[in-house]
Amino acid sequence: MRQIAIVGVGKIARDQHVPAIAGSNAFELAATASRHGTVEGVEAFHSLDELLEARPDIPCISLCTPPQVRYGDARLALEAGRHVMLEKPPGATLSEMHDLVALANAQGVTLFATWHSREAAAVDAARDWLRGKTIRSVEIVWKEDVRRWHPGQEWIWEPGGLGVFDPGINALSVLTAVYPRALHLQAAELEFPANRGTPIAASLSFRDPGGAEVSAVFDWRQEGPQTWDVRIETDEGPAVLMDGGAKLVLGEAGDDGPAALDEEYPRLYARFAELLDKGESDVDLSPMRHVADAFTLGRRVETAPFDW
Repeated sequence: MRQIAIVGVGKIARDQHVPAIAGSNAFELAATASRHGTVEGVEAFHSLDELLEARPDIPCISLCTPPQVRYGDARLALEAGRHVMLEKPPGATLSEMHDLVALANAQGVTLFATWHSREAAAVDAARDWLRGKTIRSVEIVWKEDVRRWHPGQEWIWEPGGLGVFDPGINALSVLTAVYPRALHLQAAELEFPANRGTPIAASLSFRDPGGAEVSAVFDWRQEGPQTWDVRIETDEGPAVLMDGGAKLVLGEAGDDGPAALDEEYPRLYARFAELLDKGESDVDLSPMRHVADAFTLGRRVETAPFDW
């Protein structure tokens, strides 16, 4: 069993990473580094520098900090010869990520850019079902309540925090996992609150060389039930990936089963262990590339101010 340290003990670390490591047969949580948070019974440091100096015996680092500061921490860990796992999005820019990939290769260590929604229970089944079919259209509807999922987290509204693309990139990670061809963005509209630096809603249109109509709508203003759906029309009928990929509904009659248990983060840590055993890295930047294209092509629309 390998020892691992978490850097950044915030909401996502407490909700997902700590329980996933606790249930893992491959990793033991040996330390944390965070300005404010700790995990009971686990050695705590205030910074990654302190952790790396004090615990050279910990080979693996899981970075759960906001994306704006993740690059610096990732470089420190890689330069120290540690294997690194990155919470999504893996960084603030594509250039940062290409630099980290080169550094990991030079150091001979593993770098794993995670996309947790790809590990949802029905994503693999959806990819397999689509194989060989003619896709006519894809409509992504990803709407949730920012106050529920990111309470008081100001970093998401700052440049590099992605705004609504923080959840939207989950949808794009699913799309790029199941779609049989490469897509590229052709148009976008981004709604920015008058008092914020990142968008609260977005509409995207993609170009598919196979001729299908592919679109996505992201919105952070949905109260009540949350919507994380990918609706696909094919020559052999429709399919809907529901609940963020936890459930696959096939056909007009809705031939489906119950949503599976949430095993996304346990599967991520199992994948990290597999990469370590093989001495490999896994850094797929396609979801992040679509987001970068949206900020490049997106028409900015100002909307009502947002306050917590």
